[in-house]
Amino acid sequence: KANPAPLTTRVRGLRQTFLVRASRLLSVLLLLQTRGRMTARQLADELEVSVRAVYRDMESLAAAGVPLYGEAGHDGGYRLVDGYRTRLTGLTRDEAEALSLAGLPGPAADLGLGSVLATAQLKLMAAQPEELRDRTGEIRKRFHLDTSGWYAEADRTAHLAAVTDAVWRRHRIRVRYRRWKAPQEVTRTLDPYGLVLKSGRWYLVAGRRVGVRTYRVSQILTIQVLQDHFERPQGFDLAAHWQSYLADFDARRHQGDAVVRLSPRVLTQLPDLVEPAVARAAEETAGLPGTDGRVQVVIPVESVDHAVGMLLRLGAEAEVVAPMELRALMAQTIAALADIYRHPPSTA
Repeated sequence: KANPAPLTTRVRGLRQTFLVRASRLLSVLLLLQTRGRMTARQLADELEVSVRAVYRDMESLAAAGVPLYGEAGHDGGYRLVDGYRTRLTGLTRDEAEALSLAGLPGPAADLGLGSVLATAQLKLMAAQPEELRDRTGEIRKRFHLDTSGWYAEADRTAHLAAVTDAVWRRHRIRVRYRRWKAPQEVTRTLDPYGLVLKSGRWYLVAGRRVGVRTYRVSQILTIQVLQDHFERPQGFDLAAHWQSYLADFDARRHQGDAVVRLSPRVLTQLPDLVEPAVARAAEETAGLPGTDGRVQVVIPVESVDHAVGMLLRLGAEAEVVAPMELRALMAQTIAALADIYRHPPSTA
């Protein structure tokens, strides 16, 4: 016969059950306060529980002195006594509208906070005066925030929950990480300061003996949450650090410049074809059109090889003037492509 669970485990289980039930009862109360009359089936569907569980919740709320009553029939349901509500005072219409756009359900779910966000939004709606509640409800119907980038799938972040927990509890972590340079797989012991969501991808900002570094969460292969704690540097500002990191990243990434002549058409389309830093540089350095209408610009490039791939997207409406190494590699690549397409496709 198996040994009974330790007392602490049973107590923890009972505490969790109590918290879940209490959270659901609060959600029932806020739903009725926000939406008015609702049937048991509507409440069950909203809370993802059985109708029988809703009946038990109603009995518990009534026993606790909540003034609600049920109406039988096709148009019946549960209602709160008119005027029974709490109000969030001091909130202007503009503030309420801004808060209604603040929730990001995708990232919140990634961090394990999806249900918490939903409850918080419900509390906000329930606590607002009726005129503000109607207004913010309309805002949420008309605006949706999507943080993911175009033409890219969301990262598979198998270890995001563990990283998040370590960030909250200030526990050091030991990770096996895959990076772009050799050796590709490395082991690092990190102090996880915070998480950043950038274009649908999660990044960990963490401390090491050599300073603060940034790691893409999807590239963490394994993670071990250690027992020892760490202290964040005094005055460390995650948002300010991230902005500084982005500026430094662009400065390190663009190692040189290229002089390119562009047709008027491709110059106007450049923001849709290349990254913002390149399009902005082209606009700022554009000279007067030549006799053929082309405009000479200076754009930043990461490397010659990377620039070839970027400039090939512009087709024959872009001509590299300098450096000569880039012009020669463009000519070599275009000649190889022409040789391939000069012949019928291979059937092998």
